[in-house]
Amino acid sequence: MYISAQITVNTEFAEILIAELAEIGFDTFTENPEGIEAFALEKDFEQSQLDEVINRYTLLTEIEYKIYKIEKQNWNEEWEKNYDPIRVKEKILVRATFHKLDENYPYEIIIDPKMSFGTGHHATTSLMLENQLEVNHQGKNVLDAGTGTGILAIMAEKLGAKSIIANDIDEWPVANTKENIGLNGCKNIDVYQGTSIQLQDKNQKFDIVLANINRNVLIDEIPVYSRLLVNDGILVLSGFYKDDLDDIDQISKEYHLTRVKLKIRDNWVSPIFVKNNEQ
Repeated sequence: MYISAQITVNTEFAEILIAELAEIGFDTFTENPEGIEAFALEKDFEQSQLDEVINRYTLLTEIEYKIYKIEKQNWNEEWEKNYDPIRVKEKILVRATFHKLDENYPYEIIIDPKMSFGTGHHATTSLMLENQLEVNHQGKNVLDAGTGTGILAIMAEKLGAKSIIANDIDEWPVANTKENIGLNGCKNIDVYQGTSIQLQDKNQKFDIVLANINRNVLIDEIPVYSRLLVNDGILVLSGFYKDDLDDIDQISKEYHLTRVKLKIRDNWVSPIFVKNNEQ
């Protein structure tokens, strides 16, 4: 038996909410015009954990939910009904395997997201992709921190990066990223389960670091990203609101990172920082 949580919420919060629900036992999601429907095995469902997540969002937006018990379903069929292709700046087409090829786009990314974060539908992911178009990846070493579906790592390879490392702390995004790498025929992406600080311990350096995560994780990890970047290296961030930008700027400045660009959409932001030369 499965639990279905039918959550009514502004769609701009859907993908972030999905990421949080995945951490408390929900393993399959579908998006709809009213919000999302999340599914969990009955044995994995804790009402108190769901209430805790929902209560955090009541401070940001109108949100409510209903719980139903249902029999098992064909999950792939369910999310296919609600997953539309994404077009970014008329240059990038993000589609699933069941969508038709469109040769009018210079870059095509095939993503079967399953339950991973980063389909391109959310403003943060599309902002990251837009910023990637403006960053020279040719021959660069790239880190995609908190990779989700692998969409940013895949874009980095398509833009000419010679070496990409993608990491995530959870097992299911790592597995999904590996699947999507195969779907796109990528050859230069290595994926591992773990944190970015493990790379610091190996004394690895990157020309570009991409991180579409939440505010709190970014605050903790920006010092790590700075140490991983070469001088004049580029850090592209998203996953937080405009109101959080001052905090992000402050910690970035402390670690030799200067903001040079900023994109904003639906109150979500994506800044680009450059690492200053250290003496």
